[in-house]
Amino acid sequence: MQIAWSVVLFALAGLAEIGGGYLVWLWLRDSRPALLGLLGALVLIFYGVIPTLQPQGTFGRIYAAYGGVFIVMATLWGWWIDGNRPDVFDVVGAGICVVGVAVIMYAPR
Repeated sequence: MQIAWSVVLFALAGLAEIGGGYLVWLWLRDSRPALLGLLGALVLIFYGVIPTLQPQGTFGRIYAAYGGVFIVMATLWGWWIDGNRPDVFDVVGAGICVVGVAVIMYAPR
């Protein structure tokens, strides 16, 4: 159950970071309303809180593993939201990251 909760928290953190960053992007790069930028900033604050809820690990370990999660989620976001289909190298690279996350976070110590 602890691993399942950890995975959920990683996914929530990824959505908050990428979603918040995307809202700021829309504001600054696509000249959308400033309210989107403010909402994005608030979501990014929420992103900063989520990793503290991880049930195991130290700051460095959690953020190192989250880096791999971020890569996978950013690749998926680019595909689903921006329509940029990942190529074989994107998929292989994301797969390597998933293995790295599993080793960093869930290997027996």
